[in-house]
Amino acid sequence: MTSSSAASAPTSELLSVARAVALEAGALVLEARRGAVEVAAAKSSSVDVVTQVDRDAESLIRGRLAELRPGDAFFGEESGGGSGTTGLTWVVDPIDGTVNFLYGIPHYAVSIAVVEGDADPQSWRALAGVVVNPATGELFSAAAGAGAHLGDRAIRVAEPVALEQALVATGFAYLAETRAEQGEAVARLLPRVRDIRRMGTASLDLCAVACGRVNAYFERTLNPWDHAAGALIAAEAGASITGLPGARADHRFLLAAHPEVAAMLGEVLAEVGARPSTAPGPAA
Repeated sequence: MTSSSAASAPTSELLSVARAVALEAGALVLEARRGAVEVAAAKSSSVDVVTQVDRDAESLIRGRLAELRPGDAFFGEESGGGSGTTGLTWVVDPIDGTVNFLYGIPHYAVSIAVVEGDADPQSWRALAGVVVNPATGELFSAAAGAGAHLGDRAIRVAEPVALEQALVATGFAYLAETRAEQGEAVARLLPRVRDIRRMGTASLDLCAVACGRVNAYFERTLNPWDHAAGALIAAEAGASITGLPGARADHRFLLAAHPEVAAMLGEVLAEVGARPSTAPGPAA
């Protein structure tokens, strides 16, 4: 891909596109949740599920982006990638938190980000991102260099606290053996922090860091669509977004927190085995 048109597309324009498409997809998802929702298929494991609504929402998003941003590349959870010519890639999760959605738990999101480069967290430059919770109507957004917002209100991460006062969010992989390792690590972490939250939607967990609802969030085995928008929102709100030492956040590890909290928590996560010293296998 060429990046010749990346600089010519204002981030404000890209953000407007992301917001409009996310809201339209969110309306589709919310309306579908009023009826019966069933599992359409399993993916990496029997608990990693997809519904027809996931597929319908991604189809809508992909179609709208093709109309509004012809030439841009696309990378979505359900339909994979498509090449482009502009140097920009839209990274999309049509329903982040599908299990919550399936059970009617009002904590799931449409996540749309646009990055300069390919859909690779190690090399992309995030330009704009939107995360909308259709069940609550909350819309989080950010553009590179322009700060983060909840609706029209600017948001910032919580001020740093001692680790024993930190409320920490996390999530678990789909593969049973990885979940077992994560459970053991969390059990060792729990006595060292205020408490732990597992809410089931990575994009919204990152937004919770951005607006101070939690002090930190960490997770392994995230896919690019899980964190592309949320990580930008958290970073624009003042969070440090880190991966394994010497690497950006990716499927191996992601930690988001105020920089002072991230420094303290990162060391502890390594001690308790929550931050791997070597890369795990493919993202779950």
